[in-house]
Amino acid sequence: MKTHVTLLLLSMLAIGSINAQTMTKEDLSYLSQSWKGERFSDGRPKVSDDLLNRAKKIGIDEAWTVLQNEGYFNQFEGGWKSVNDSIRIVGRVVTASFMPSRPDVLVAVKEKGKKDGRKGDTNAWPIATLQRGDVLVVDNFGKIKDGTIVGDNLGSAIFNKTGTGIIVDGAVRDHDGLSQIKGFNAFVRDFHPSFLKEVMLMGLNTPIRIGGTFVMPGDLVITDKEGVLFIPAHLAESVVGIAEFIDSKDRFGKEMMQQNKFSAGEIDNQWSNEVREAFIQWLTKHPEERQISRKQLDEFLAKRTW
Repeated sequence: MKTHVTLLLLSMLAIGSINAQTMTKEDLSYLSQSWKGERFSDGRPKVSDDLLNRAKKIGIDEAWTVLQNEGYFNQFEGGWKSVNDSIRIVGRVVTASFMPSRPDVLVAVKEKGKKDGRKGDTNAWPIATLQRGDVLVVDNFGKIKDGTIVGDNLGSAIFNKTGTGIIVDGAVRDHDGLSQIKGFNAFVRDFHPSFLKEVMLMGLNTPIRIGGTFVMPGDLVITDKEGVLFIPAHLAESVVGIAEFIDSKDRFGKEMMQQNKFSAGEIDNQWSNEVREAFIQWLTKHPEERQISRKQLDEFLAKRTW
């Protein structure tokens, strides 16, 4: 397996990145082999629409805790500015990696792009690949001045395709125009009036680094005011399910203590059978909560570290 990985990475460097193309479906599937579900034609894991809708309601703190318990320590990044603090970005990741421009390589990238039917500047190429529910995540190496990946025109194009937004380790321009796109949001390092220049696209739907995080195409990304969390696709169902349970558990606990049915010690420690049965009964009286069985509850609590 070590030899296969080495050859795969060399192939990405020698072919995929220099040509500013996506990885092959086979290579992307290999790197995301823990995902056993449906995939897009490009090889990206396809987290279900139902799970995307559920993910819009979970807290990022709870989801982060679940990932920590699974040994995924490099999935959260803070330190962002956003176009609209009230709008969360949730969706399936499409990655784009930019590097400082170098004339000889840029000529080769654009020539290859033209042969492949790509149109416009390289910052528009990833937008053409987007689908409903996607979130474009861009590594622009933190560049602010001359690092504005999109303005309001491309922002509108992104939102029309995805219904979500964009996350940029870099900058965007036209804050006022972007803020007028109803439902759109952008998480960025900063805003700047300059135009994009002296950068070129070197990777599309390849693994990227955003700050201190490792991001894969097809990851489930969720945001809130604290920052951005990238959830590996194969863990999305588990993370969302446990996060939903934690939210319900907290509401149940507060209600039980307010009504003096259980003490803080009974709620904050491992639950007795009495508390567990009370929780199941509480769920049936709250259909807005996600319903779980007693067996599922016992499984959640067996791994409890929160």
